[in-house]
Amino acid sequence: MKQLETLDPQGSEEAKLPRRDWILLPILSLLTIGLILAVTESIARRSLSESRTETICRPVLNDPVTGPRVIPNSVCWEKIPEGPWVEFRFNSCGHRAGMECGPKPPGTYRIVMIGSSVVLGSRVQIEKTIAARLPEELSQDTGRRIELYNEGMFSEWPRVVAQHFHEFLGAKPDMILWVLSPYDLKAVSFLCEGCENGPELPASTKRAGTLARVWYRIKVDVTTNRLMSDFLSRMGLSPERESDPVGILLLHYLYKSQGQTVKSYLVAPDDEAGFLRAEPSAEWRSRLRQFDTYLAEIEIQARAADVPLVVTLVPNRAQAAMISMGEWPAGYDPYKLDNELRSIVVNHGGTYIDILPGFRNIPNPERNYYPVDGHPDADGHAIIAGLLNKELTSGAVPALKAVSQQRIALEQSR
Repeated sequence: MKQLETLDPQGSEEAKLPRRDWILLPILSLLTIGLILAVTESIARRSLSESRTETICRPVLNDPVTGPRVIPNSVCWEKIPEGPWVEFRFNSCGHRAGMECGPKPPGTYRIVMIGSSVVLGSRVQIEKTIAARLPEELSQDTGRRIELYNEGMFSEWPRVVAQHFHEFLGAKPDMILWVLSPYDLKAVSFLCEGCENGPELPASTKRAGTLARVWYRIKVDVTTNRLMSDFLSRMGLSPERESDPVGILLLHYLYKSQGQTVKSYLVAPDDEAGFLRAEPSAEWRSRLRQFDTYLAEIEIQARAADVPLVVTLVPNRAQAAMISMGEWPAGYDPYKLDNELRSIVVNHGGTYIDILPGFRNIPNPERNYYPVDGHPDADGHAIIAGLLNKELTSGAVPALKAVSQQRIALEQSR
């Protein structure tokens, strides 16, 4: 009977928490959560620090008439949260080429490589970029002295390439290698960073000279509030700036999963991931038609100069993962854009080399890209350079056909 007495209502009332505890416990819980968040953010900021001077490494002159440029003989440093500090050193022609611009050395086969940020080697030290690795591998496999002069630049998208192709020919190349990424096709008609959606310059303004063009751009910036947006962005205060360290830290580890990488990317808007669809949207078909137009202009100039144009596509992170997995959801095809580009290039008389099949035999190639930023890292550049070397020496470019090591040793001994 005594055991039953412990369950009476009076005893249960005495076991209730004091009123002050109902106030203190939620406060302690909130403080604990706040402390955890503060520690997490501190760890994120220390492990994924970011350069506050990233914009210094952007083109200083970014005008539709002159195209993206940097100050010749300039040096800057850049760091994204996921990567190391990277030096950008530009020569007297404003190129991150690792060499001075000038006449081609005698007996050298010169390749001029063009394209946007992947070609430039964004996020990667210059000695580990495609531009540094590829000529070494080509020289070894062909037995020839191969020089690769890198004219890749921020925002060097197809419309810009078509507009300034004569400048690439000015380097007197034996071949031009155009390395594209899916984003290059998304930005196919863009003219420069920040002005791609702006109005075209009126013909009268173009003829009026530099001051008139500058004044016109200022008026556009003021009326569209872009001036304030650019100022806030440079100060690191833009609401669109992806600089939340905790978010980057979580995404960095979330995207380490191959399946999650693909799943997360395929739910992106069609404007971003539509190129992976087996039946591209009207917008992506329009972009391919625009690329066809620019490629036709470029190929005419290349043929007139008797310089072969070789084009290839480097996959983005999700695309590389899909190819490596060997399977993808119904309605998608990671090779679709590759096939479309090959058809366009070949129809205009250019050479297309296909490196995408090479990713089938690479386990988890997406790990060689920065998970959040999306650019290939140093290991990714090594993989891409190796695949390019394999295709370029396979016979697609007769002048670069691989020869046996025995023959190379014999010729070098003479």
